[in-house]
Amino acid sequence: MAPTTVTERDARHLERAIELAATARGLTSPNPMVGAVIVKAGRVIGEGLHARAGEAHAERAALEACADDPAGSTLYVSLEPCCHQGRTPPCTDAIADAGIARVVVASDDPSPKAAGRGLGILRDEGIEVETVEGQLAVAARLLNQPFRKHARTGRPLVIFKSAMSLDGKVATRAGDSQWISCEASRARTHRWRSECDAVAVGIHTALIDDPLLTARVEGVARQPRRVVFDSEASLPLTSQLVRSAHEVPVMLVCSRAAKRTSTDGLRNAGVDVIVCTGQNEAARVDCALEELGGRGVQSMLLEGGPHLAGIFLEADEIDEARMFIAPIVVGGRGAKGAIEAEGVELIGQAPRALATDFERIDDDLLITARLREW
Repeated sequence: MAPTTVTERDARHLERAIELAATARGLTSPNPMVGAVIVKAGRVIGEGLHARAGEAHAERAALEACADDPAGSTLYVSLEPCCHQGRTPPCTDAIADAGIARVVVASDDPSPKAAGRGLGILRDEGIEVETVEGQLAVAARLLNQPFRKHARTGRPLVIFKSAMSLDGKVATRAGDSQWISCEASRARTHRWRSECDAVAVGIHTALIDDPLLTARVEGVARQPRRVVFDSEASLPLTSQLVRSAHEVPVMLVCSRAAKRTSTDGLRNAGVDVIVCTGQNEAARVDCALEELGGRGVQSMLLEGGPHLAGIFLEADEIDEARMFIAPIVVGGRGAKGAIEAEGVELIGQAPRALATDFERIDDDLLITARLREW
């Protein structure tokens, strides 16, 4: 898509389209979040968003909301309009049929069914099409990082989350970790769970904490799938995860070394067992992400523990890190850090974040580091 320079008015309407899209966070997967604004004679006559997977796309929602005839108007949309038949008809057809004169797009759709085809169809219909670059384009792309990565690689976006002390410890030398972060930080984690397709932990965390890994905050539209990385398929049938597998899906990633009796028992209890190949743990993570992506997982919150985080780091499969830092000092030579991995030999070899954000949450500090952009 050839970029163009937008006016201040164009930028304002695109910002509104992106803002509308963001209100559906956690509700649209496997579809992207999209917002649309229709302007005629300098006045907004319609707004819309893709509110939920299976419902009307943003462009059609905005057209239906129009207070006046949209013929001759400008459509501002946060993502390239679709041109293929899915659960809903192509948006390019609705745009052309409505007589829209101009379409301004904030970001491309990298999926094979799109990738600029929709814009070409609109131009063939005689509609003026403009795309943008700069901060607006970045904001629109960042809104849909899970969708974009999955479209390009078939794998989920991996978001690593951890809570640590000022000296970088996630547990005491005795293994106690509850609770390092404050209640408000833990509530934020539950909100993130509700926005992701899956939540993942290692078997050590599953055995020590016996977690449910559900999102326990108000307004949750769906629960994430729970994923346990467990090479030997040793997750107890009596665990909360297995006992709730028929209510909220559980997937267990194991190696070929796992006993048949263990995997059969888990499958009979309702767990989706994924046997992954690979000569080492990092290679099995690579295999697991392919399998998870094939099952429709576009985003995964990696909650630990340190060993699993280290494997993902060595496999170069962490796209974003969200780190809570609590105002405590744990100390202790045997206390665990956030990531257990071989690590780099030189500071210059360490992966560097593309961008960082900082937020105060009660007494905690939340650092968000984006390691890749898709």
